[in-house]
Amino acid sequence: MTSMFELRDITKSFGTNQVLRGVDLDFEPGRVTALLGANGAGKSTVIKVLSGVHEYGGTISLDGAPITVDSPGTARRLGIEAVHQKISDGVIPGLSVAANLLFDEIVTNETSRFASSRSLLPKAKEMASILDLGWTDAQFKGDVDDLLLADQQLLLLARALVRKPRLLILDEPTSALSKAEADRLFEVIEQLTEAGVGVFYVSHRLREIDRIADELVVLRDGQIRGRYEPPFEWSSALDDMLGQTRAETEERNDEMQGTSDVLALQGVQLLPKADPLHVTFRAGEVTGVFGLLGAGKTELASGMFGAAPFKVGAMTLNDSPYSPRSPSAAIKAEVFMVPEDRAAGTLVGDWSIARTSSLPFLSAVSSLGVLNAKSEHDVGEDVIKSFGVVANSAKDPVIALSGGNQQKVVVGRWLKEQPAVMILDEPFQGVDIGARHDLVVRVREVAKAGSAVILMSSDLEEIMQAADRVLVLVDGEIQHDTYLSQTSREEILDSLVTS
Repeated sequence: MTSMFELRDITKSFGTNQVLRGVDLDFEPGRVTALLGANGAGKSTVIKVLSGVHEYGGTISLDGAPITVDSPGTARRLGIEAVHQKISDGVIPGLSVAANLLFDEIVTNETSRFASSRSLLPKAKEMASILDLGWTDAQFKGDVDDLLLADQQLLLLARALVRKPRLLILDEPTSALSKAEADRLFEVIEQLTEAGVGVFYVSHRLREIDRIADELVVLRDGQIRGRYEPPFEWSSALDDMLGQTRAETEERNDEMQGTSDVLALQGVQLLPKADPLHVTFRAGEVTGVFGLLGAGKTELASGMFGAAPFKVGAMTLNDSPYSPRSPSAAIKAEVFMVPEDRAAGTLVGDWSIARTSSLPFLSAVSSLGVLNAKSEHDVGEDVIKSFGVVANSAKDPVIALSGGNQQKVVVGRWLKEQPAVMILDEPFQGVDIGARHDLVVRVREVAKAGSAVILMSSDLEEIMQAADRVLVLVDGEIQHDTYLSQTSREEILDSLVTS
């Protein structure tokens, strides 16, 4: 079959960071092409190139003729519609549900921007009927912010389908949907493909890809690493996605097995559709929590740290009830965390390395409520020296550092301490191999000295390099729990597929 859209040798760089490295993709009418890749593989960049958000190198063709996708408007005129994972990019708070459904028509003056919600109702209901959305008149007239997240996602999908796309891009489309809503989505996809629409389905949910995809493409480090036809060879596809380096296959001879329970979770629910889980973390070992995007790793970390308290279940810390309602309460209980999103969660404006490094422990660099500038500076210099931060001095603004050096500061400031529990959510993002080795050494030192260290990662290499014990998390549930000496890479990957 002739390809509808063809991407050839697509490249994209942000400064010196090359994100896409010669990507080739073909989208055929009536076929679902699934894209699988770990965090940072370049999936979002591919989507934004096709959507006209990013400039790019290489060529894109439509029906054999070269085209230029230079704006979202151009992409839409060419028949490309995208429903992005980040729902807030598509809905407009303050406008009604009906106005959000008709937003494109309002922007292009096909519908008056002064039209009342009542006058918008007939067309809005017609659009919503594509997905059998049984919303009431009150919901159509109400603020879109009042809709559940799942309904907002369905709204964006309905808006995209009305424009009768030739290529529909769906980025993690079931992340907020119930099983019934997801099943309805799959029915719609089947109807679209029967009508000749091409679908680009980006997801980490292997069972969904198995169910609907006609082709699987694996992206790693900005390059296509594998292409598969059904039935998909998942062990090979996951190897392509995660990669395999010498660090993974080296025999570990320093495994630690803790004997003292520190933090216990009973009946905690991570995701709305997940069964409650029960798990205990022990002092003197590094527990690696491995899972793909959306598995519930960040929810687990945030709940233990009090940043997003668990709504169901209970915890104990050293056999005493533990229910932090805020990060400050967790820190007081000697439970520390390095969050995944360092920009939103840990970096403050133009603060210096010194101030950023000492922020969680101000009492240690203060006396009678007055900050000791020399003590603060010494903490910053110690982090620079201990973790190889590339900077002129601790006075440098941390925001001016490269992403990798920012991560060293954020991780390093916590690893200087010896808490009861240390939670690290994707701690190695953006750091080079050498820096990662240094951080791994310090992580294991913290565990050896008696902390329960919990390391969250979607990179199996990181887990196998840093952890003693591995928990495999799939859709908010633990599918595998064992020490690395008692399992294998194959078993770990199989637990992702067979769950």
